[in-house]
Amino acid sequence: MKPFQYNCISLGLTVGAIAAVFSTRELVACVLFCLALNHKQMSAYYAPAFFAHLLGKCLHRQNPFFNVIRLGLIVLGTFTVVWWPFLYSKEAILEVLARLAPLERGIYEDYVSSFWCCTSLLIKWKQRFSMSTLSYFALGATLTASLPSMVQQISAPSHRGFLYALLNSSFAFYLFSYQVHEKSVLLPLLPASLLVLDEPFLFKWLTINSMLSMYPLLRRDGLTICYIALLFLFILMYYAPMQSKEDGSRSNYIAQRFPKFWWALISFYTLFLVMLHVLYLFVQPPTRYPFIFEAVITACAFSQFAILAIYTNIKQWRLPIDKAHSSDVKEKVN
Repeated sequence: MKPFQYNCISLGLTVGAIAAVFSTRELVACVLFCLALNHKQMSAYYAPAFFAHLLGKCLHRQNPFFNVIRLGLIVLGTFTVVWWPFLYSKEAILEVLARLAPLERGIYEDYVSSFWCCTSLLIKWKQRFSMSTLSYFALGATLTASLPSMVQQISAPSHRGFLYALLNSSFAFYLFSYQVHEKSVLLPLLPASLLVLDEPFLFKWLTINSMLSMYPLLRRDGLTICYIALLFLFILMYYAPMQSKEDGSRSNYIAQRFPKFWWALISFYTLFLVMLHVLYLFVQPPTRYPFIFEAVITACAFSQFAILAIYTNIKQWRLPIDKAHSSDVKEKVN
């Protein structure tokens, strides 16, 4: 594992682009997101959301064609500047593209909590299909999963809807795209953190299960103690009682927000995770199934990510239309 991979740069540029969108500085947002995309290709997880939101805002203004052309020229100009050192030959461009899309590494590696890895227990994807065919499968599944949130933002763009679209598109890429790495769970966590005031339970639950999905990789790299310490801290914060603003009383957030049935279900799942960690640490797996614990961890995390993705897509479509941002035809670009 590399000691530092500078993921914070692309994530920071993405946050800057989101802030620029909220400030109606779409040209600046395009530049910042193009820089993020060229720094780390996994920033493409957010591309459907940016595309749909900006296109939707352009279509709701006067002269939509002119506004789309302006944004398109900024994107092309930024890419040209970044790629200028490689434009001297076709071979150089193809070599860079090959590094950005390493199909030879397979549709997944290790035990990442994606659809392809989890279902490989039932369908041997790597054995039954070629890498080229699997890449088309992944592309189709990713675009299909991203489409609902894109349609919603094109038809009714809004700031809150944009954050949900970022979360939904990053979920779609993480669950279904080609060659997903465990660290890519950082991508859904970013928009979830920006929605924390609206969706505190979603953010906390996603954080815990994101750490769970990273556990096999972290254990292999000798980071078990750091992982357990952080996980214990998150769970402690998660179950900590909160003080009510109305009467000053203190109660657990889950017990306050959810019915007893869901509270019991969440508690049971958490207890199961604790037992799973103990087994993974101290019990040798059966000889016939040497990776059984990794497979169970992957399946657990994937199931929670899929449930959260379904919830956030439904929540995005149920958002009220924000007339201040979706129908202001007089709003100017920068």
